[in-house]
Formats: sequence, C-alpha cells, structure tokens
Amino acid sequence: MIGELPKSLTVNGVEHPIRTDFRDVLKIVCAFNDPELEQEEKVYICLFIIYEDFDRLTQADYEQAFKAALDFIDYGMRDDNEKSPRVMDWEQDENIMFPAVNKVAGFETRTAEYIHWWTFMGYYMEISEGVFSTILSMRMKKAKHKKLEKWEQEYWNSNKAICVIQPKLTAEEQAAKDRLNAMLG
Repeated sequence: MIGELPKSLTVNGVEHPIRTDFRDVLKIVCAFNDPELEQEEKVYICLFIIYEDFDRLTQADYEQAFKAALDFIDYGMRDDNEKSPRVMDWEQDENIMFPAVNKVAGFETRTAEYIHWWTFMGYYMEISEGVFSTILSMRMKKAKHKKLEKWEQEYWNSNKAICVIQPKLTAEEQAAKDRLNAMLG
C-alpha cells in the first residue's frame, strides 16, 4: 500500500513480523562487512536480527527469507545487475554520516527511540551539501578513475583518514600487519 512502511515480510506465503528500526538494520550491514564471518554466518545473523519470529522459520524458508530481508534492507530498490563501486562504509563513516542525516531529519537520529529503516534511508538519500557528500563525491570520482579538482585533491591529501575507506582485516591479517609495522619501526 502506498504511504505505508513495511513491518512484516512474506516468506513462502506466510507473513513474518520484522525488526524495522534503523539500528537493527545497521547491525546487519556491519555483519555483512565483517571479514571474520563466513557467508552462512552473515545470512544467519541477518535472519536472526530481522525476523522477530526467527524460530518459526524453517530451513526451507531461509533462502526466500534472506531474499526478502535483502529487498527490505535495500529499500525495495535492489538492482542485482548493477554493481556500484563501494564509496561508503557505515562504521568508518559514522562520525560524518550521522551529522548529515541529522541535518536532513532536523533532530539527532541516534537518540530517537525508534526510526523505521526506510525513514532513515529517506533522510540519508536527501543528504546534500556537506562534508559527507563531498567525501562520497570524491570517492566516486576516484572509483571511476576520474580526476579530482585541485581543491578536492588537496582536501583528499589532507584528510586521508576520513577520505580513504580502510579495508576490513581479519584478526589474523591485522596481527600480520602489526608484526610487519613493528619490524619496520
């Protein structure tokens, strides 16, 4: 129905209530980006968090339940054919993304008792001028191998900690990196 926010998903003909608060969905997104987790674990975490009645799902429901969950998370606008470059990291960008979302929303979203995921995404999609949008724009240019303007390149070089998306390392990879850094001094 137009103008209504989904509060349930249909899996194999059965309606299942879902957790729709943006914080729950962000936990799922963070799990998807966790290099320590296997794909099956990511699917399980998604289903466990999103479905309030997870215990009612059968193994036979998991595939359709996961597809329905992804469609919900992707704001109903999922495009399996088009792979976009990754220009954002919810965890790394938290400190620059939330102020931008809050500006659109007109209040501090993190302190709100509840905000539906699609409402939150509506705020997110309306982000305009600011630090976050500038960084996303520069990341997109770099991902598409386009040249940055002079001021953008200067900004990028001066703010690499927030401009460059840091790769997520497993504990083993991080330990190896730490050992190498220790050897190099």
